[in-house]
Formats: sequence, structure tokens, C-alpha cells
Amino acid sequence: MSRGIHLALHPYGVGGPGQHGLWKDPRVAKNASIDIGYYIRQAQAAEHALFDALFIVDSQFINATYPAHYLNRLEPLTLLSAVATHTRHIGLVGTASSTYNSPFNLARRFASLDLISGGRAGWNVVTSFDTGTSRNFGLDEHLDYATRYGRALEFVQVARGLWDSYEDDAFPADVERGVFLDPRRLHALDHVGEHFRVAGPLNVSRSPQGQPVIFQAGVSAEGRDLAARVAEGVYAPGGTLEQAREYYADVKRRAAAHGRDPEHLKVFLHGGPVVAATDARARRREREIFEEDNDFDRNLALLGRSFGAYDFGVHDLDAPFPDVAHLAEKGGRTGAAQIIRRAREQELTLRQVVESVAAFRESPFVGSPTTVADTIEEWFAAGTLDGINLAFRTDDDLELFVDGVVPLLRERGLFRTAYEADTLRGHLGLPVPANRHTRVRERAGG
Repeated sequence: MSRGIHLALHPYGVGGPGQHGLWKDPRVAKNASIDIGYYIRQAQAAEHALFDALFIVDSQFINATYPAHYLNRLEPLTLLSAVATHTRHIGLVGTASSTYNSPFNLARRFASLDLISGGRAGWNVVTSFDTGTSRNFGLDEHLDYATRYGRALEFVQVARGLWDSYEDDAFPADVERGVFLDPRRLHALDHVGEHFRVAGPLNVSRSPQGQPVIFQAGVSAEGRDLAARVAEGVYAPGGTLEQAREYYADVKRRAAAHGRDPEHLKVFLHGGPVVAATDARARRREREIFEEDNDFDRNLALLGRSFGAYDFGVHDLDAPFPDVAHLAEKGGRTGAAQIIRRAREQELTLRQVVESVAAFRESPFVGSPTTVADTIEEWFAAGTLDGINLAFRTDDDLELFVDGVVPLLRERGLFRTAYEADTLRGHLGLPVPANRHTRVRERAGG
């Protein structure tokens, strides 16, 4: 298999944005989002199907209007450390904010997960667009967009420097000579930058994959550029085939412009497949799911997230969309700007904006197993994705995909028939990064 599709699993728990009614499904345990057994079972099912990774999202701010899964869920690195002890191969990707963490502490936590899992850790770098998060960390105001992205770039650079504190041969542990550590292989960082001052070294050694894999979800120009500069996996926004192809080509082109091999940046589309015996039944079920989750009040509250958790409920629903452009800069700027532009161009009321944002849109990955496999193959061949970040509402839905679609992808040579590596980098075909200090020493002939 010269180039295969990568598959990751993104558990829904009791339901995030767009799955407001999921917690009501009798097949979904009401404590799923805080039940480590649920995540272990999800990870083991995905590993049995030879998936590349389990992906855990996160945020650090809520109010009572937030989706059910957001209200009560486990912290990602704690969760993934537990899952690591019940799995052997599947990658473990956790979300953590570069805005509301310190580099040393977070680098240590991800390095620990990487060692616990034997080299399967990945970090999804986010800058946090929930503006209310600032008040949970002693700040009156959320950082502006440019500052958040500048801080994120420096944060990743510092973390990678800390992960290279020890060279791979730093611990001879020679009892006869009484030498546990070779101090020549331990290196302080002594970083002084615009956002951070970090001395180092980190007190955690490198894992079999060298360093955790960096993921990022870049939508704006700044986000795409950050992904192109530091990410090894990118969570893409999706959309139509043409939009996905444009995004894919753009981030690969940006990576090349930064001197990187574009093949060392893997683009994952979000996918929520609906698989049934026939295309008609699958499309009918897709519409039923939409109706189950289509709650206007929830959609109104969800709209506020892109504008810093703004309460649109204070406005007349049938008046023109309010002037909230000033809130977008510190929230989800790209998505918010698109909403504002459409509202102005089409002269929409607030009610119409909510309805248009939450309107039913057919997913490309819906149908019989053959139809879904055909679509995945088509999108893969069209240069829209390297992988899919899959989300399933229930265990039954995951099983339908694994038993129906995955075998067809294998028959077509698009997906693995066995794990060929034990690390997340190995699954993704990414190189193990050489320790920077070892590289310098070897170049000097030392």
C-alpha cells in the first residue's frame, strides 16, 4: 500500500455541538462523558479496527447553555493516560490550550503520556476562542487573535525544545561505574522570547517516537500558517469537495513554503458517517438525526460561542442581526466574520441567521457501505484528505462503519490490514525527529 487513508475516532460522549439531543438516546449512557470505561471501550473498538488514533476535544469554559458533553467531561490527558494502559497500538491525541497553559507543565504532561503509551501521544494545539476562559485563569480579558497565535507558535517551539532536554543515550545506568546519567547528554533550554522565559531542562526523557505528534485546526490565514509551520496533523474544516480540496492544497503549499515536506503534514477531515443497508435508509436516518438535534434555543446559544459566549437572547429575534463585529476579534474570528458578512449581504434577522447557521446540510459520507466507501475513495483521490476524523453517535453506528465500510477500503488497498508500527508517528508515516543536540554534536564529529 503506497499511500493509505488514516482513520481516527472522535467520541461524542453525551453530545457536543450539533448533537444536542444525543444524551436522550436510550443507547447512550447518561454518564458517558465522565465514564473512563466508555472511552476505553471506544479506544479498544477503534484499535480492533486498526484506526490510527483516538482524538479527545476539550475547552475550559462553560455556561448552562453549552452542549451536554461540555458540561461534565474528563480532562483529556488524565483520560488518555488511563486509556493508554488498556491499549497497545492506537494513537492518543489530546486537546490542550496554548493560551491557558504554561509550556513547561504541558510539555511534561504530554511527554509523560508519550512514555506511558510507548510513543503514541499527540497534542492538538488550540488557542481557545471561548473568551470566558480568561476569567478562569485570573485574566480580565481574553487575548486578541494575533497574540494568541503568536503565543501558540512560541509555545510549540518551547515544548519541542524541552522535549529534547535529554538525548536518547543520556541514561547509561552503568552500575559498575556508578553512572546513572551522562550529564553531557542533558541540556538546558534557556529560552527567552516574547511570551515565555523557560530555563529547563525537562525532567522527562524522550519516548520511542521522539516527541509527541503536533496537531492543529487552522481555518483562518493565521491558523493555516501556524499549521503549516508546526503541525504534523491538521483537522480541516471540510465543506464541499472543492472547498476541501482548496484547503488541502493551501496548507500543503504553505508547509512547502516553510521548507517542510508536505507529506509530513497529514490533513484530517471531520466525518460523521451515517451507514445503513441502503442509501435511502441512510439519508432518512441522517434527516431524523438532524430533527432530533434541531433545538432553536440551543442553536441560539451555540451561535454565541463564535462571539465570545455572547448572549444573543437579549435581542429581538426578528430585528436585523445586531452589530457584534467587535466581539469576533477575541472569539472565533473566521466563522464569526462569515456570519456577519452573510447577515449584512442578505439583510437577515437574528432568527434567520440562527436558522441558516443551523440549517440541514447533507453529509457526503452517508449511504450504504459501498456508497460511503466510494465517497471516501473519491475524496481521497481528489486530494481533499489524508485521513478522516470519524465521529459516531452510538456504538452501533461505529460497528456499522467498521463491519461494512472498513473491509471495502481494505479490499481497495486504501486501509491497512495490520498495524505496521507501534507509535503514532509510525501509523502516520512521520519521521522520528532527531534530537537537536545529538544532531549538532554529530555534525561537529563529537
